[in-house]
Amino acid sequence: MTKALDGKVALVTGGSRGMGAAIARRLARDGAAVAITYASAQAKADEVVRAIGAAGGKALAIRADSGDAAQLRHAVAETVAKLGRIDILVNNAGVLALGPVEQFALEDFDRTLAVNVRSVFVAAQEAARRMGEGGRIITIGSVNADRVPFAGGSVYAMSKAAVAGLTRGLARDLGPRGITVNNIQPGPVDTDMNPKDGPMAGQMKSYMALPRYGTGDEIAGMVSYLAGPDGGYVTGASLTIDGGFGA
Repeated sequence: MTKALDGKVALVTGGSRGMGAAIARRLARDGAAVAITYASAQAKADEVVRAIGAAGGKALAIRADSGDAAQLRHAVAETVAKLGRIDILVNNAGVLALGPVEQFALEDFDRTLAVNVRSVFVAAQEAARRMGEGGRIITIGSVNADRVPFAGGSVYAMSKAAVAGLTRGLARDLGPRGITVNNIQPGPVDTDMNPKDGPMAGQMKSYMALPRYGTGDEIAGMVSYLAGPDGGYVTGASLTIDGGFGA
């Protein structure tokens, strides 16, 4: 049976764990060959590649720090060199730094912008140079772009709001070429960075209509929709998947 993404090639940044790993596995299940990047967790990245291969898919892991523009450009080029093309880019890599504004380190501010914002532009720019009609650029943003119901999240929220604006602009730039650009805004999702039983979990659940954390597979399902043929008329959108966090 033909799969929705047969013949497509995807690159998922930060794909060694959490949402990134779930997205990589889902795109592979849908038929795409998948490259993932990782900054340091090679064992976890290799595990994702092995799991995809064991299920009959094709995958490779590329070491690249998303905060380093040269490494990120190399990852896009390596994807094309090893897998033959690039049709889908998922900007998933991100960092989370929280703290009182009076004490927030400038180094953390710069790192947040480098990974959460600049890397999205760099990867999109490099991928767009190689994509044809039907290309997909998908970024994992955050519901905090629209709502920050706790102190200490100003810089993180700013970075995710910037991504939402960049998405709208890139959709205009690339629409004439038949390339869609979208932004997914998850609420609390069970990851290493924000576990469902972590110190913030009780507070987060109190804000939500569905009092539970989301899963990586649920986010991956929305990525799959945008990457596939059914999502071809969606572009410039920020799609919220947050259990009612912003309701």
